Amino acid sequence: MDRTTQLTIRRTGTTDPARTSGSPAPPGSHEITHSGAHVYDPDRPTGSLHLRAARVLEGNWTGTSTVPSHGLYPHQWSWDSAFIAIGLRHLSPLRAQTELETLLGAQWGDGRIPHIVFNPSVPLDAYFPSPDFWRSSTAGRAAGAPRTVQTSGIVQPPVHALAAWLVHQADPGLSRSRSFLSRMYPRLAAWHRYLLHRRDLGGGGLASVVHPWEQGMDNSPCWDAPLSRVTPAAQRSFRRADLDHGSAEDRPTDLDYGRYVRLATDYRDGGYADGAGEFAVEDPAFNALLIASEHALAAIAQELGAAGTARHARAERLTAALVERLWDPTEGMFFCRDVYGGDARDAGESGALGSDRRSPESGALASERSSSESGAHGSERSSSESGALAPEQRSAESSAHASERRSRQSGAHTSEQRSRAGALIPERSVAGLLPLILPALPRDIAATLVRTAGGPHFGLGGIARLAPSYDLTGHAFDPHRYWRGPAWFNTNWLLERGLRLHGEHGRAEELRAALLETADTSGFAEYVDPYTGEACGALGFSWTAALTLDLLHEPARADQADRADRVDQSTHVVSHPGHRAFDKAQGTPPHTSHASHTTHTPHTPHTPHSSFETGAKGGDRG
Repeated sequence: MDRTTQLTIRRTGTTDPARTSGSPAPPGSHEITHSGAHVYDPDRPTGSLHLRAARVLEGNWTGTSTVPSHGLYPHQWSWDSAFIAIGLRHLSPLRAQTELETLLGAQWGDGRIPHIVFNPSVPLDAYFPSPDFWRSSTAGRAAGAPRTVQTSGIVQPPVHALAAWLVHQADPGLSRSRSFLSRMYPRLAAWHRYLLHRRDLGGGGLASVVHPWEQGMDNSPCWDAPLSRVTPAAQRSFRRADLDHGSAEDRPTDLDYGRYVRLATDYRDGGYADGAGEFAVEDPAFNALLIASEHALAAIAQELGAAGTARHARAERLTAALVERLWDPTEGMFFCRDVYGGDARDAGESGALGSDRRSPESGALASERSSSESGAHGSERSSSESGALAPEQRSAESSAHASERRSRQSGAHTSEQRSRAGALIPERSVAGLLPLILPALPRDIAATLVRTAGGPHFGLGGIARLAPSYDLTGHAFDPHRYWRGPAWFNTNWLLERGLRLHGEHGRAEELRAALLETADTSGFAEYVDPYTGEACGALGFSWTAALTLDLLHEPARADQADRADRVDQSTHVVSHPGHRAFDKAQGTPPHTSHASHTTHTPHTPHTPHSSFETGAKGGDRG
């Protein structure tokens, strides 16, 4: 029996982690009841989508983390690992926890989670920019870069608290026995503080990205205008390893790549201090994921015995700031804001993009910033974080606060000299739809986003199989070029969740079916043509496989949450045999999750603020 075959093992008399008695088996699986023994029938599961997705993740596993793909991306990537953990939790909660633990083990002292954690066994010329370019342990010393592991110096979207919470829910007994959340919480809290303080370069309460790679949608046309101010690095100063694995027609141009390298070089040479560069953009997707993860962090705090109410309130204030800074009602979607850009005329804006010129510090936002930084932050630290959490967590939190104070003193002064109003960037990106994942988004805005997603610019549910990364009618649209038109699985997975959260269950189900079909027919491609589903980029891509698994397990997600709540209130801890079989097959260290060996942190019942807290997809999911 091969390793991934054991994923389909079931034990009679126990509950399948992805099923309840009333839910169907995942497509392609085949369960046999036979006298309580481990039984496997190789007939149907052999070619199932579930099993093939599991094999992708097994093939990309390094022993401590999962690479996106061995050829093009041979290291650990930040937001990839968060999405991968969300899918891995259905196969092995232990491996999913390890994925996040490895990533956060490379966190910097100032709180940032680097976008790449480098594998020292991979040759330097296998990927560029390589560790010798970033020089994290030396150039990042003032920012607290780790000495024992090499990383990049930039970040990626903050999906991590959301991933940690969902991973915990997959097996609460295992999570508690390993103190998973109590170890993750102070690191995630420090990560959020870094973004909310060091990266508030626009002064309006939102986090800015200082490099296109940080937002994750590396080559989006949204970056063209702010990048035009950047002098590109000389082509002879670097070698593009990405062209060894893909066609130049599908990748960023040499001119754009030279600008990426220049920005990264200047950031490195400035000691990775924030606010001194030429590029700062407030992105709606990046900030929406920060807000969703802030809700998740509140749920984690509650699981650990704290109140979490200040975090929920902060998430709602950030949602209001997102609307005030980035929403355009006439265009019916959110736009990126070029923090260092000129006024609407200078940026080439017209119509609605130029008419809604709110002052970033006016009205509610000004009071929000003062209360957020003095009141809510202070009150939660004193009551929720300090009072209820373990002493080692309080120590970590204190260290992070000290680092935060130092970073704000050193980094914020530069941004104060720059224009804070900036200008909205008149390019329609899928990032402008992703605030649909937010539970406190005003109902009229959510309804407008749904209409925009199905309209001519994105064609969701109509002319497009999956939502494209960029406007179908836009001047820069290319169905195959990296982030300038192709459809990506992680952004569509987020849209599917957002549609369910706001009651669009029919549209969500259509998108779910399209995602599963496209993952199947494309060989779990990195990205696809939005019209045809034709595979582009790397095949056997990890987050495509992981999110496919999550969608396959979707019908039982609400039942899993209900079962987790019942476990929380009982003296027994559920341990799923399917998870144990997978962990044993991979040689993962054994764990104990029996009540007699587990110390339970008190669970505080609460009313969920979002679908991310329950693991469910929306109102009809429980």
